[in-house]
Amino acid sequence: MDAAVARAMARWPNVPDVFGWLSLDRRGQWRLQGGTIGNEALREFISRNYFAVGDGRYAFQNGPQRVFVELAYTPWIIALDGACQLRLHTGAPVVGLDTAWIDEHGALLLGFESGVGLVDDRDLAALVACFITAAGSVLDDEAQAHAIEALLSGAEATVTLLLDGKRLAVSRVNSGELKTRFAFDPRPLAPASADAVTSASSSMPGA
Repeated sequence: MDAAVARAMARWPNVPDVFGWLSLDRRGQWRLQGGTIGNEALREFISRNYFAVGDGRYAFQNGPQRVFVELAYTPWIIALDGACQLRLHTGAPVVGLDTAWIDEHGALLLGFESGVGLVDDRDLAALVACFITAAGSVLDDEAQAHAIEALLSGAEATVTLLLDGKRLAVSRVNSGELKTRFAFDPRPLAPASADAVTSASSSMPGA
């Protein structure tokens, strides 16, 4: 979190929270009331100050104001950077990679130190060569398609994902299970008794 943000939180501790304004889409883009953010500095500011609140909700700390984030799918989106390294939508590296799943729609998800992340669909083609057999052989197109089809149908499939030097057995997961399994709230709502607002403060940089 930015030092200036932490100072603002200490100086103004009772600013109302904001709901229904900021969201994270399936490609790791921040959206203000549905529209994409064109200001790069603002996108980076949000990313630096995005965090897990601790009760399953995720938020962006805008100075003294906490802005809760609606999630299109998972709290984290994973993509390949220019050096073909896995990074979160915030720009941070993926740490502690340990699990891989494919959901019923064919989306690839990865489990890591901070929870679960959806792999940006634009990077799936680049990861094709990372699917191998349990014995370590590279799967040809036909074998890979067969293994993924088996997973999607609910059958057991012997397929492994080789990423960051780690072999991750790929399992099937249902998208509806993720929020319970990883204890996150994709649609945070203001408590009825809360002093909250549903639009952002005009002090948002670049807004």
